[in-house]
Amino acid sequence: MSPRFDFSCMGFYTFDALCRPVTQIPPGGDTYFVEDFTLAVSGAAGSASIVAAKHGLKVQAIGGIGHDDMGDWVLMKLARFGIDTELMQRCEGFSTSSSIVTTRPDGARPALHKRGATDGFFVSDDQIDRVLDTKILHVGGVGLMNRMDDAGRTAEVMAEAKRRGVITTLDVFASTAADLPKVERLLPYTDYFMPSEEEACALSGLQDNRALAQFLLDRGAGCVILTLGAEGAFYLAQDGTSFHTPAFRVDVKCTCGCGDCFNGGFATGLAKGLSPQEAVQLAQASSAQNATGLGSQAGVKDYAATLDFIRRTPQRGCA
Repeated sequence: MSPRFDFSCMGFYTFDALCRPVTQIPPGGDTYFVEDFTLAVSGAAGSASIVAAKHGLKVQAIGGIGHDDMGDWVLMKLARFGIDTELMQRCEGFSTSSSIVTTRPDGARPALHKRGATDGFFVSDDQIDRVLDTKILHVGGVGLMNRMDDAGRTAEVMAEAKRRGVITTLDVFASTAADLPKVERLLPYTDYFMPSEEEACALSGLQDNRALAQFLLDRGAGCVILTLGAEGAFYLAQDGTSFHTPAFRVDVKCTCGCGDCFNGGFATGLAKGLSPQEAVQLAQASSAQNATGLGSQAGVKDYAATLDFIRRTPQRGCA
């Protein structure tokens, strides 16, 4: 029997308020005026889930929110994209994870973040079957999922996913070397690990992309895909498959959520049976489209539009 979902997205969901352009915070009690302001569901799980849903996948969200207006809004927004929210938990004693994102003219996005219910949600035994009734399990936000990670529950869920033949993908949040033990526990159960180059450097202490990827493969990952920002993406798998793909040329408005949207695009490629190169290209197109709007996933419309974007948009370094 086919699984109920294409994509189970577990981890970091956050409420974002974004504005641009911001070059500095007003001194004292002054006010500066901005051109754009918006709200978005973001996070390593949130953005990935919405991109996949926009691409037509059947998606369920698994994470935590608070008993607050931000949590109400997150649920409303996820439901608007057709995402199943039955396993989104209202966590007692936690507010909804929330950010204020001050986007710079060049698209950089310094943020003020309030840690919240991502630290408080927990997948119970009676929820495992539903979580894993899926083709792909994505875990996004290791480093913020304290209750899940500290109890070893994230590893247990991923191990069971592997046992059942579910494809597993993994992303982290702004890793430091101190997060390596948490990540190492998960890599043997990870088919695709997709950190940014900066996150991989922080975890490993290395600099060269191939060395970074090999460091993570040696700890059990089936494949490592490093997102390199304007330099594209680097792919290295246990079977020796390796390639670098350039980024698309776009006018950048905001880079908030680009890596998370990459994850949702890559999941779409996996669900549709694309080759590794095609899936990475779809992921990069999702990330690039995101950068053209304010707020995570703002530039992503649907699968047909993403394919059209790939056809008509040149890549950096290509004629």
